[in-house]
Amino acid sequence: MKINILDAHDRYEHFRKQSFSIAECCQDLINQRPFGEHAFYIFAHARTDEDGVTKRLIWQPRLTKPKAQTNSMLFKAYPGSDNIKVIWMIPARELWGQYKKGNLTENQTVSESIYDFQNNRESLEAKEDDDLSDDQIDAIYRQISLNNNKPFEKLKL
Repeated sequence: MKINILDAHDRYEHFRKQSFSIAECCQDLINQRPFGEHAFYIFAHARTDEDGVTKRLIWQPRLTKPKAQTNSMLFKAYPGSDNIKVIWMIPARELWGQYKKGNLTENQTVSESIYDFQNNRESLEAKEDDDLSDDQIDAIYRQISLNNNKPFEKLKL
């Protein structure tokens, strides 16, 4: 198979630009400060639209870790700083081979996430050292439900 180098370069550039949209989506959520100044998870997962063909990525802020699943990403955001921790990036199962070492789309984070998903899922789903306690999380969710759309930054835990 003969590969056109310009076509390969265009595909590579398209692939690289996708990572910038991930950063923009994360930053948009961080700027909204859905849980005030508390660190939170950003769970991105693909869903198929009602037409059965079109897929879209849903970005969900959370205080707790979801179960690890294919075709999802999980980040931990720290409002007030520029830190975002990548917990996992697990593509759809049929795409796993594309991220192997030596491929154009090789990615260490994705490869490690796939390995952990297959062999050590508990580590992906384990609580982080800086996670809030269940009581603190309940208090934040209670305040959100009481205030509906009012800011809740004044919550003291």
